[in-house]
Amino acid sequence: MKDETRLTRLGRPHDERGQVNPSVARGSTMLAPSAAELYDFPPGRVHYGRVGLETHQALRGALTELQGGAGCALTSSGLMANTLSILASVEAGGTVLAADCIYGPVRNFLLTTMPKFGVKTEFFAPRMGAEIADLITDETQAILLESPGSLTMEMQDIPAIARVAREKGVITIIDDTWSAGLTLKPLQLGVDYAAQALTKYVGGHSDLLMGAVVARDEALFARLQATERSFGFHTAPDDVYLALRGLRSMAVRMERSFASSMAIADWLKSRPETGRILHPAHADHPDNALFQRDFTGGCGLFSVEFPGWDIPKSERFLDALDVFGMGFSWGGYESLAIHCDPQLKRTRTTHRHDGALIRFAIGLEAPEDLIADLERGFAAVA
Repeated sequence: MKDETRLTRLGRPHDERGQVNPSVARGSTMLAPSAAELYDFPPGRVHYGRVGLETHQALRGALTELQGGAGCALTSSGLMANTLSILASVEAGGTVLAADCIYGPVRNFLLTTMPKFGVKTEFFAPRMGAEIADLITDETQAILLESPGSLTMEMQDIPAIARVAREKGVITIIDDTWSAGLTLKPLQLGVDYAAQALTKYVGGHSDLLMGAVVARDEALFARLQATERSFGFHTAPDDVYLALRGLRSMAVRMERSFASSMAIADWLKSRPETGRILHPAHADHPDNALFQRDFTGGCGLFSVEFPGWDIPKSERFLDALDVFGMGFSWGGYESLAIHCDPQLKRTRTTHRHDGALIRFAIGLEAPEDLIADLERGFAAVA
């Protein structure tokens, strides 16, 4: 079955009750039937609510099957999904190689928290493939990818990097929020851990924060699960239920957002105010060949360069918008726009652009209304 069909069936009870959705299971204390089983619960039985009950099992199972992995950990945010993957992959004395386009809070975690664990970070140019072999040393323990980068949209050659890493015994991690594990299958391309913010397209309604990591094989999942339990990570069952509900309609929402984003990107390309359109699915994107090879579809998130604009001009443009909101998330039903320049940080490379960089997250509104809103913004700048 295609993913669109599978999303309507994964994680459902499919039992004699005929209940379409799993129940929301809340609980902390789990009583043992006997003193002997207090410390030796039989396989499959939950001994404490922190490890998750039926609702958690349904979402974990659905995401694991969707990605073709061996197991899934749930976290309270997408940031924590990334940090859990890193913590499960490295130890003192090791080095993480990270794409220079990664999400800012993950960069901050690598630079401020991991040194306390004796782990260093080195960054690599975000457009890289097999040549990453030249950067791998005996200390390299993990490679962190984000393809495309969530602000500047550069892409890495995922299977080439995964292949080199496997040969050298290095774990690969990807922040796969852009594809939501639907339009890209990183584990099938050889990546070890696929992390994402369920806050975005899985949740889909801007009302929950959650993350997930799916492991490629049983050994990797055992490492992930051991780290998850050591740190006491837990997600609330009501939020898990919302993520399951959002999963059902994710395919149709992403398809609509993607189609609208392409129409708006084409319209923006025709405007005299705009420079480069940084949408991986757009034919003008320098990494479009990688997108066409590895992805089966896209999403509504892309960035645009505005030559000659400064931050005050960007702010004037954004303040004039009415349909677009301004906020740091995306993947919900509402369209958002932010100016990126205040948060662009690079270590190994620079993102060269003339003027301002604005990121658009296209939601479910009519493209015509969004275009009319953008015209208001341009009029305010003029």
